[in-house]
Amino acid sequence: MPIQLVQRKTRTQYLNMQMAVGLNNGSDSEQANRTSGLGCIQQQPQLPKCEVIVLDTDITFASDIAELWKLFAALTREALGLVENQSVMLMNLDILRAIGWMSTWRQVAEKELLVMYHTALADQDIINSVLKQYPNLVKTLPCQWNVQLSDNTRSEHCYSEIIHWNSPKKLKVKNKHIEFFRNLYLTFLEYDGNLLRRELLGCGSNSSGNTVQQQISAINEDDECYDFRRERVIVHRTHLYYIDYSYTPTQWDVTLVAQLSMDRLQMLETICKHWEGPISLALYMSDAEAQQFLRYAQGSETLMNRKNIGYHVVFKDGQYYPVNYLRNVAMQQVQTEFMFLSDIDFLPMYGLYEYLKIAVSMANMGKERKALVIPAFETQRYRFTFPETKEQLLAQLATGELYTFSPYTAKWELDFEPYIAVHKDIPQFDQRFVGFGWNKVAHIMQLDVEECLKTLKAEYQRDLSQKYGIKALKYLSVD
Repeated sequence: MPIQLVQRKTRTQYLNMQMAVGLNNGSDSEQANRTSGLGCIQQQPQLPKCEVIVLDTDITFASDIAELWKLFAALTREALGLVENQSVMLMNLDILRAIGWMSTWRQVAEKELLVMYHTALADQDIINSVLKQYPNLVKTLPCQWNVQLSDNTRSEHCYSEIIHWNSPKKLKVKNKHIEFFRNLYLTFLEYDGNLLRRELLGCGSNSSGNTVQQQISAINEDDECYDFRRERVIVHRTHLYYIDYSYTPTQWDVTLVAQLSMDRLQMLETICKHWEGPISLALYMSDAEAQQFLRYAQGSETLMNRKNIGYHVVFKDGQYYPVNYLRNVAMQQVQTEFMFLSDIDFLPMYGLYEYLKIAVSMANMGKERKALVIPAFETQRYRFTFPETKEQLLAQLATGELYTFSPYTAKWELDFEPYIAVHKDIPQFDQRFVGFGWNKVAHIMQLDVEECLKTLKAEYQRDLSQKYGIKALKYLSVD
């Protein structure tokens, strides 16, 4: 009985539902195997029922979600199953469609809004109004499936399956057993979510769902690039907009794009002070590190005052740093017309954001395919006064406080990897390059048209020539 699990709400500080992995609405064994670590679902020959579990994200499972799936059997004629609010709700979509749910809730909502004028709890008020008129649609679930930890609830009578932090106080709510539940919640946040993606218990002998393992097995172990090719197979868990984001782009707007890991977290506040425009960041972290980052961000006045920073968490998996995948994740979420491709340990000059908006306009980059090269400079000094003018920059170059990060020309040359501002509609970074070898060079090469690293370079150049033809000939002699 395939079931699709839906999470409703976006408050990331309560995203502890990694365990609540659900099945997509389909009948193939691949979907069933994805949840085999949480409970096996025997595939039936008939078409699957269209059943959905809807969960709020401020809940903690204290038991196996497979037990919640079993409650669908109690819904014989009812379309919905819930306790007393809709934080945990079973939905039989076949029944809802049969009774014309889409028209029913609209009619009830229009009628109620004549009196209520607005809804205090959004969709919950609408569903409650429908259930008030059609009580036969709902099956009441045992109270242990929604133990509400607010100040005045008698929750001790229902302790068991799901803990609901529905009080605005969340973890600080008054409850005589709060310490136990808080520890349960905090411990869960430290779990490695990748463990929940792997098959811990067998669900039959059908292996069609084990696609990743099949791809790994197909790789020649004698290949000098075996470890790198194995990394390509990984499908990273990615959580877009981990913290609230709100921004409306303006004309000629430019987004700073970068990626980072936990050891570069201290750079965020400084970059925010140098770049006032929108930022798209991909963060490579474990589940525990993601929670540390969340606490860090919430404790930073500088970061919390900025709603134009998109934080996209890519959870750790594999032995190499997927630098180009991270760059692509950050690029894909850019909402402005232009973007500045940077690195997290490079500080833009004060005012660069406004300068680039003028520059892309003057270069007519909305119509012409151009890339603006932003010169980069480097220093080995720990204590350093950031230059605010070109004169100060030249003076520091003369004294040796600064030196150029790389020789720059307007023409492509071997291993050229500048920092550029471009239109967002450009090729993505090639994800076969992981770690820190030749990742940006390959991208710049595409825009201009160790033994294993040489092999990957050769493969990339061959693919480039097949895609771009004669334009790519000048790269084929690169060692």
